[in-house]
Amino acid sequence: MTLHADLTRVLKDTSRTFFIPIARLPARLQETVACAYLCMRAIDEIEDHPGLDDTTKGVLLHGLGPILQAHLGVGNAHTGLAELDLFFSPYRSILPEVTLRIGDWLSSAPSDIAPRVWDATIAMAERMAYWAENHWQIQTEADLDGYTFSVAGAVGLLICDIWGWFDGTAIDRMCAVQFGRGLQAVNILRNRKEDTDRGVNFFPAGWTDKHMFTYARKNLDLARAGVISMPKSSFKYFVDIPLLLAEATLNAIENGVGKLSREQVMQIVGPAT
Repeated sequence: MTLHADLTRVLKDTSRTFFIPIARLPARLQETVACAYLCMRAIDEIEDHPGLDDTTKGVLLHGLGPILQAHLGVGNAHTGLAELDLFFSPYRSILPEVTLRIGDWLSSAPSDIAPRVWDATIAMAERMAYWAENHWQIQTEADLDGYTFSVAGAVGLLICDIWGWFDGTAIDRMCAVQFGRGLQAVNILRNRKEDTDRGVNFFPAGWTDKHMFTYARKNLDLARAGVISMPKSSFKYFVDIPLLLAEATLNAIENGVGKLSREQVMQIVGPAT
């Protein structure tokens, strides 16, 4: 199986929200966004892993940065694969494929945008190490803004840079941050029970579900306003589906359903084009 086929397979296995909009992008953009998404997801899987304690998460996340920095721009990206294999070897039985193969995803980025993808991956690992080591202490809305930027808003900025590289499209960068924050707030609400079971609370002190719904809708509405004002482009089509899914998921959670059915998801995403 080719690396491109692996990218597609792992993306489909890891993201119901983004697989379809990514699959509908022009070929070169599709592969670049897919590899960037999988790199971010690789980091996220360490941060969220229920079988790792916070100290171990910090060690893994801090450790990735120096390895990636040492191999960025030095010959072929695959030169770092052996070192990454050794680094992950004690955890090979518990870490998912998307994390263990982060070197493959990085190596698939086109050379002229690869440094930005690598830099974003290194930065994401450091930010997630901070939150793990501080046990996700979120006391205020400012703390929540910091966390949602770290895990999702910054990814929106990376996507802006990828679009600018691909076709010169200038994306409203604040809209992209709000897009990421809104989606992450929906994830926090959707995963509330699982997070509580593992001892993590992303709600600021004194917040109820109602406060988090308001926060999520505020960011989604701001992102939606920004998207509406954009000319029709591949970026607009890319964000439309995740926004619609996030808005529908909020409604489902409020109505006590918890998540969308497969039929609801297919109604939203529409037929493949």
